[in-house]
Amino acid sequence: MHISKVLMALAAASLFVTGCSQQRSSATKALDGIEHSLAEVKGDAAKYAPDGLKAVEGQVASLHESLEKKEYEQVLAGAPQLEKAVGSLKHAVAAGKENAKAALAAAHGEWKDLNVEVPRMVGDIETRVDELSKKKMHFKVSKEEIESAKSDLEWMKNQWAEAVSASTSGKQIKATNMAKAVKAKGEEVRKTLGMKEA
Repeated sequence: MHISKVLMALAAASLFVTGCSQQRSSATKALDGIEHSLAEVKGDAAKYAPDGLKAVEGQVASLHESLEKKEYEQVLAGAPQLEKAVGSLKHAVAAGKENAKAALAAAHGEWKDLNVEVPRMVGDIETRVDELSKKKMHFKVSKEEIESAKSDLEWMKNQWAEAVSASTSGKQIKATNMAKAVKAKGEEVRKTLGMKEA
């Protein structure tokens, strides 16, 4: 009788160890699969969906912690939700790429117009500043406004040069945004100097 109890206890212990080993194997396999799936999109996610990536990495770290604590059931329970989160991250990256592609196409289109408008505007303002600087009397524009326009003109020239450089090096969105800033400043300066609309 005593021997049968010992044998039953050993069998139960063996089943428990086998069960734990199977759970550990399943939990490890599930987490490895998720990490492999995440690795495929991680580089793009850092660029197009950084907040989503941070959230998913936090969940992965949490399940790793559970795995180290031998909380295999918790890992297996959390794995499906984490798989969904990785799937959502992949969708967010795909959407981010499409948005970036659309923004780049729009920037290329805007740049074509700005590349004509801005240099012409800068040239017109420079001509006007030179004319006003030569005059001794100014009726509609003060001396301070002319000096301010000169300073703004220098900023516009520098910004435009940087915009052209950015465009040449393939940073089209940055170049277009800089060019738009130059154009906006130019419109302010034109009004200050009493110039007619182009």
